[in-house]
Amino acid sequence: MALQISFSVLALTLLLGVASATDAPSAIEFSYSGNNGPVKWGNLDPTFSACSSGKKQSPINIQKNQTVPNRALKPLDRNYTPANATFVNNGFNVGLRFEEYAGELSIDGKNYSLKQMHWHIPSEHRIDGQQFAAELHLVHRAEDNSLAVVGILYLEDDADPFVSKLMDGLDKLAKEQCKPDEIAEIPIGTIDPKHLKRSSRKYYRYVGSLTTPPCSENVTWSILGKVRSISKEQIAALQTPVKSDCKENARPCQAMNGRKVELYNELFE
Repeated sequence: MALQISFSVLALTLLLGVASATDAPSAIEFSYSGNNGPVKWGNLDPTFSACSSGKKQSPINIQKNQTVPNRALKPLDRNYTPANATFVNNGFNVGLRFEEYAGELSIDGKNYSLKQMHWHIPSEHRIDGQQFAAELHLVHRAEDNSLAVVGILYLEDDADPFVSKLMDGLDKLAKEQCKPDEIAEIPIGTIDPKHLKRSSRKYYRYVGSLTTPPCSENVTWSILGKVRSISKEQIAALQTPVKSDCKENARPCQAMNGRKVELYNELFE
């Protein structure tokens, strides 16, 4: 039997591993349509104010002809290791939470531990206006609680080998009967995130935010340039467990407000 706990924004911040002693939000439910949809998030609770007033919000539409090639950027230094994980259905997306050290990402000499990953369908980030079938976010946290997220985009085509290894767990998650205000958790044993290290020869870097409330800013984003593939069946498996108004859980693209998107390409080296 999966562990079930009440859904709240506090549960979300704990899932991300970024809650601090001052985080005490009330249980505010949000969705991707209607009165609790993205355009309303900033008004649902004072702790969500950045969703409407923030100037560095995510996701964004990455326009290739406006990116800034930066030879000072380094290859993504990701050193992942197999670790025990738990499938989590929090109602608005499906993700994996690592229960132990799963490796880390290094950016400019600063280390960020891999804490969790989750999927959005369709993609939240766009490239030259193109929206993709799905997007995976790998969320990393540093000791100072700052966040770095690696985004992987997917076209609908062949099955993704990594998701294929998770299909049994997704099936169990879909069968778990949850009330709308509950989170379902399914322990799935050891997962090896090293399978997600490939395709880092090109990436886009910018400073943004969490894409769900409370939309906290100053998140370092790295969107991989290599687009992977995912099957229709895998997309359905990722959508089935979540709430009906969150089956399509992509926040609309946000204003750039003068921000620049930097480009790393190993061909520059």
